[in-house]
Amino acid sequence: MKNLTLKQLRYFEALARHSHFGRAADACAISQPAMSVQIKELEETLGTELFERSARQVRLTSFGEEFAQRVRDILRSVDELEDLARASLERLVGRFRIGVIPTVAPYLLPTIIGNLTRLHGGLDIHVRETQTQKLIQELADGRLDTAIVALPVSEPSLTEVALFEENFVLVRPGDDEGKPVPSREKLREMRLLLLEEGHCFREQALSFCNMHSARPRELLDGSSLSTLVQMVGAGIGVTLIPEMAVAVETRSASVSLARFRSPQPSRTIGMIWRKASPLAEQLLQISEVVRQSADALREQNNPTSSLLGSGN
Repeated sequence: MKNLTLKQLRYFEALARHSHFGRAADACAISQPAMSVQIKELEETLGTELFERSARQVRLTSFGEEFAQRVRDILRSVDELEDLARASLERLVGRFRIGVIPTVAPYLLPTIIGNLTRLHGGLDIHVRETQTQKLIQELADGRLDTAIVALPVSEPSLTEVALFEENFVLVRPGDDEGKPVPSREKLREMRLLLLEEGHCFREQALSFCNMHSARPRELLDGSSLSTLVQMVGAGIGVTLIPEMAVAVETRSASVSLARFRSPQPSRTIGMIWRKASPLAEQLLQISEVVRQSADALREQNNPTSSLLGSGN
């Protein structure tokens, strides 16, 4: 029996994750035929099939499911050995894998990456933008070093570091400029546009409006904040967006902006990472860069505050 190789295990894990040879090959930066050969050799070494193959996708066999869990544990341990060596350095260098939720990434990432590149020149930054639950899973699997999310996530295995608070802004059609700002009770009677299921910002907006049991006809879903704002501009309804998104999302939309009266709806943005990560000290340094980036963005966008009315 031949020895298994780490390369084969990484290819196997990619195929198990993507369930598609082409996407797995792309993720590993190899050709699809090369991926197929490596998986076939791995199966021959093990003496059993790991995947059920069909024309459209591949699925793990029962043995493949169990094998996948062991492989993830092995690869996570190998990555942590590499992290242990990196942790002995004063500054983080090399590959840095950071996840960001979609309601933060487009607005804060450019500033973060610019500052990280300037202050930590040895970093090879890899960004992953997706929803919170996927980021948590990828952290647990060792595929990310850290993630920027809305807190709390309340995962015992993860460290949470709060970085900043930001309020939500009400976006209404342009013709509503100057009208009284609705109370949360009044907002429940309006057509509210929200992000689709799975986005934590959706749940935060619903919580503010106390609309967890809202009737489906009262809500319309969008895939991005940009879509929601454009729908408001077309007169379809109203929406809430975080302050950091205001400058980008409203510059080309015919909408009006308003703040709610205190206490305003808000969220806490922070960084999370595995408690077992050897890079904890370096990640704390990174968190300060993220905090300073958010402060700089807030100061840069401060002129937008003059556009926002206050609720009575």
